[in-house]
Amino acid sequence: MRRMLLPACLLLAAAPLSAAAAEACDVPPRYGLSPLAISIRNAACNEHRLWYRAFIDREGRAASLTITEAESGYLADNGLVAWRRVAAYWRDSGTLNAMGSIDGATSCLAPLGVRYTDSDCRAFLVDNPWSAAFISWVMVRAGVPGFTTSPRHIDYIRAAYQAGPAGSPYRLLDPATGKPAPGDMLCFLRDRSSTLSYSGLVQALGNGSVGHWKSHCEVVVAANLGGDQTLYLVGGNVMNTVAMRLLQLDRSGRIQLPPARSRDSTGIDASCTPGREDECSFNRQDWAALLQLNVAAPSAPASPTGPAPAPDSR
Repeated sequence: MRRMLLPACLLLAAAPLSAAAAEACDVPPRYGLSPLAISIRNAACNEHRLWYRAFIDREGRAASLTITEAESGYLADNGLVAWRRVAAYWRDSGTLNAMGSIDGATSCLAPLGVRYTDSDCRAFLVDNPWSAAFISWVMVRAGVPGFTTSPRHIDYIRAAYQAGPAGSPYRLLDPATGKPAPGDMLCFLRDRSSTLSYSGLVQALGNGSVGHWKSHCEVVVAANLGGDQTLYLVGGNVMNTVAMRLLQLDRSGRIQLPPARSRDSTGIDASCTPGREDECSFNRQDWAALLQLNVAAPSAPASPTGPAPAPDSR
């Protein structure tokens, strides 16, 4: 079940930062934020609370982890079981339909409580990254019109590119120059032998060479709270849970992107080893896309635990 037991030395060293991370979703949304952006933020924040607020600090260190994807333990409401919640992300976002040919996917559609189908579904959850299903669930839950739900993040990155500067519901921006706000998404490319960044991604999208590229997106839930120059993101299947990530902002509100990890031709990280701790950070990724919300339509607030309406990769 890939349970990670984190030593105490990985906990945050600075108490004020820990407090800020734990409270980011509890601070009321800033004035002027659109109802739709608030609904997206609330849907992501409510899930983060359910999973006991796991997070990654600004140095890229895993700061806390309580429960993971395939466990039978209860989430913070003491009613929802962890693995069943992940199954709901797949099922209620509609993304499970695209996985029907994969072992265990149909079992996640079956009524829960049957020993065989439960075990089969849990195996599917472990074997198949669910971060894009989580994002799709958040968007369905928030009622985002026109969003391209998919089990692959690259599909809605591509949709934003094709929609152009005035595109809806999201438009593609350079994360090095754009200013993220709640309701936006920040995305990185994964498992590549070289760093592409925004320019490389746009070039590949333009010449049609982007297929089912592995990528990962997270929802912006807060930015620069109280002038702390910190971006707060929530994503699914981060450390096999729903976790918050903290990134540094500059004084103008732009992201101070950590340098991507160096990788060899096999795509394996070549620098992070026990003897080179300074090279290790979960935040050192190929951040290539900022998806800016471009829809101002009103939407109903999300509830913490209720089911979503039915409609790569990490």
